[in-house]
Amino acid sequence: MGQESGAIWTRRLSAATALVAWAALALQLGIVVEKMAAAGDGFGPALWRFLGYFTVLTNLFVAVVASAYALRPGSAMAGPKVRLAAVVSIVLVGIIYALLLRNVWKPEGWQLIADRLLHQVTPVLFLATWVLAARGAVGESGLGFSDAAWAMAPPVLYLTYALARGEADGWYAYWFLDPAKLGEGRMALNTVLLAAVFLATALIFLGLHRLLARRTS
Repeated sequence: MGQESGAIWTRRLSAATALVAWAALALQLGIVVEKMAAAGDGFGPALWRFLGYFTVLTNLFVAVVASAYALRPGSAMAGPKVRLAAVVSIVLVGIIYALLLRNVWKPEGWQLIADRLLHQVTPVLFLATWVLAARGAVGESGLGFSDAAWAMAPPVLYLTYALARGEADGWYAYWFLDPAKLGEGRMALNTVLLAAVFLATALIFLGLHRLLARRTS
């Protein structure tokens, strides 16, 4: 596959990834709105609840990055550092869900479809997009290990946001982030472990990016 042909296929896959991510988000939002409407809540509270999940925010991030790469691959939002942050977060969304959250509930119907799209399909599609983009990233192999900080930004920002909103309204999206259930010591340990997992994953993807870019340079 030539470089020009590879770039075309990468943009096509990125467009497909964006479409799937946007569709999954729209479906999940509709489900949340319907459920909360049944409980007497309006669109505002439903949107607030919808935006409380790292899964949703990460899929939104991926949808924006994939859209940017499909439409303007040279833009800042489609750059290697942003792609790194997105791929680390979305891959870990899939892994953490499979390990810690899959058995917590049993989604059915449209919720099952949204669940699979958000936690499995979008992560796999964006990972494939990232690999193709890295293979064609001539001149981008200069990413250094200090750029792992970009990949740490989403979880750090989310943790701050999740704890602040949980303190305000008493609702936490994930059981492993609820200080009332875990205690301060376990909560601190979970935070350190999650940070270590994100950092290790970021370093792995940095190494893969440098390797893939070097092979095509």
